[in-house]
Amino acid sequence: MKNDKLKYGDKILYMEGVIVEVHDGCVSIDLKGRLGYLRVPMRMFISDYEIKVGQEVGFNMSFVEQLGDEINEKYISNLMTRNKKIDEMSKK
Repeated sequence: MKNDKLKYGDKILYMEGVIVEVHDGCVSIDLKGRLGYLRVPMRMFISDYEIKVGQEVGFNMSFVEQLGDEINEKYISNLMTRNKKIDEMSKK
């Protein structure tokens, strides 16, 4: 079970937001109540309608829990490589 690393129990919260951006691969949502911004991959977005800016969405969410103080060095290395490539492409 993947959630055996979590120390705290699950508390499901219903949240709502408004779609502010629609891209080929993701949808961006402003959360109601000034709770922030969320970008969701299209593969995780459920809709029976054409997705448009301004539409309201609802979803269940729990709290994010940090798993430990260790740094994932492989992820950081990949991130730095990606950022370096983006910088090089923008200079061309």
